[in-house]
Amino acid sequence: MRTAWGHRDATAILIAYRHGLRASELVNLRWDDIDLTTGRLHVRRAKGGATSVHPIGAKESRALRRLQRETKTPSRHVFVRNDGQDTRAIQHYLGHRSIASTVRYTTLAPDRCKHFWKD
Repeated sequence: MRTAWGHRDATAILIAYRHGLRASELVNLRWDDIDLTTGRLHVRRAKGGATSVHPIGAKESRALRRLQRETKTPSRHVFVRNDGQDTRAIQHYLGHRSIASTVRYTTLAPDRCKHFWKD
């Protein structure tokens, strides 16, 4: 994909598909859940599912390593979705009836407020 977020999105789809992740499990995936050295992914299931450890294939490993290299703002989460979009606009786009559902899927990146005030 040739968009600014193309590789991140393609990697998210690959990881979600190969490991059967729900959207909430995907957006809550952290770098410390992934061990690229041993090729293991720690899956914390939502909705009372059992946690497990999955093997990471070579294609996934390459995609995740590239994502790590290309991420401009380091975060503990793997798939950060922060391009300044208004939460209500995202709610409408996703078709959520309740803003609470949207808030669950969108997290505030730690550095998002970094440039609010100039000293």
